[in-house]
Amino acid sequence: MAGLDSRIIIVGLPQVASALRADAEQAIWFTQAYVLGTTAALLLIGRVTDIVGRVKIYTSGFAIFTIGSALTSLALEPTQVILFRGIQGLGAGILFTNSIAMITDATPKNELGFFLGVNQIAFRFGAMAGLTLSGIIISFLDWRALFYINVPIGIFGTFWAHRRLKEIAILERGAPIDWIGFVMFTASLTSFLLALTFAAYGIAEQVTVYVLLIISLTSMLAFIAYERKHEHPLLDLKLLKIREFTGGITAQLLNAIAWGAVLLLLSLYFQLVVGLSPFDAGIRMIPFDIVFLFLGVIGGRLSDRFGHLPFTTSGLALTSISLYLFSTIDASTPYSLIVIYMMLLGAGIGLFVSPNISSIMGSVPTQRRGIASAFRATFFNVGFTISLNLAVLIMTFTVPYAIVTMIISSTNAIVIPEADKLLFVEGLKNTYLWLAVLNTAAILPSVLRGGRFRNNSPKDFRASYEKS
Repeated sequence: MAGLDSRIIIVGLPQVASALRADAEQAIWFTQAYVLGTTAALLLIGRVTDIVGRVKIYTSGFAIFTIGSALTSLALEPTQVILFRGIQGLGAGILFTNSIAMITDATPKNELGFFLGVNQIAFRFGAMAGLTLSGIIISFLDWRALFYINVPIGIFGTFWAHRRLKEIAILERGAPIDWIGFVMFTASLTSFLLALTFAAYGIAEQVTVYVLLIISLTSMLAFIAYERKHEHPLLDLKLLKIREFTGGITAQLLNAIAWGAVLLLLSLYFQLVVGLSPFDAGIRMIPFDIVFLFLGVIGGRLSDRFGHLPFTTSGLALTSISLYLFSTIDASTPYSLIVIYMMLLGAGIGLFVSPNISSIMGSVPTQRRGIASAFRATFFNVGFTISLNLAVLIMTFTVPYAIVTMIISSTNAIVIPEADKLLFVEGLKNTYLWLAVLNTAAILPSVLRGGRFRNNSPKDFRASYEKS
């Protein structure tokens, strides 16, 4: 479900925007609202799951996701789509956070990387279905069908989760929920994401952006000070004393910033520069997911045996190389070369993700897995949001914002002047180059956290936490 909806709007974005007469800013919010809804409440969700139980919250996430999908399919204008995508994103965030924690609870320590890799198979199949189904739906049906398909799956998933899943987590039943911390954290995160979006797309005046950034910084400082003194904090800051946890989270954030916007940029390139249909554009991006799927499982299995370090490091290196190669693409680049670059990107992300998640989740105490998974997911989603905004912001250094708006909201490459296409391609090149630099920076924290091997005692990696 999460994989499907992470991609299904990417290929169909120009068509949905055109059908609703949405401008470029509203079109971008069709994706941003989903990410914001997924991200804003993750810490609260993680804390609640440690208290109430993973299964109950997971099941409610399926229901919320299904309701959000149904409402989105009924939307009549852009604002409604943005609102309902936020609801859908909230449900996705609940699923996204709990799935990793539940798998970690149910999996032997020496097989965690493999089973997280298996989990990635589900996501990758959903992502590939999103790329292909969206093209077929847009070609033959109304855009609303992009969201109709979630409803029967969601109904089945909700009832299946309720009937079949059993609670096995060690819970902190009866512990209070830190609502004040939740309000401060949500205010900080939401203000930060809004400021980034407004700055990237020129939606608000600079004064508004600065005010939002000040609110974000002030709220975060207040949140940290409050959490340090609270007996039952929303975010247990002692987790950051675990080197393996902090290094993995930091590397994941930089990696998410680096590649989060790549598939949207590729979709725009294929449709609006090369002139392909949505279906053809989706089909042409599948090599990325195939390699990601294959190496995700292999990387997870091998990391259980040899430790995460060789695979997280090589994965990040391959990702940087692929992003640099993307920066060489122009309107005449053969598709065969682009396939190689996408396969390198898929290999890099596939080798990095499962071993990195295994490293993060395997380093924390059992009773903190819910909040640890939420913290990891929050950093991942923030990285993706920054990536989308940063990509447009970097592009406007080369391409005037008016041209970026015109290209993103166009549904036909023929109407785009050739000179504007060439300028847009130059903007893409610069964007990929900067993203490659950012991803390379992720190698340092990934390496410095150290390597965990199968025969190490988990206590060795939680010593600083337990002492606290």
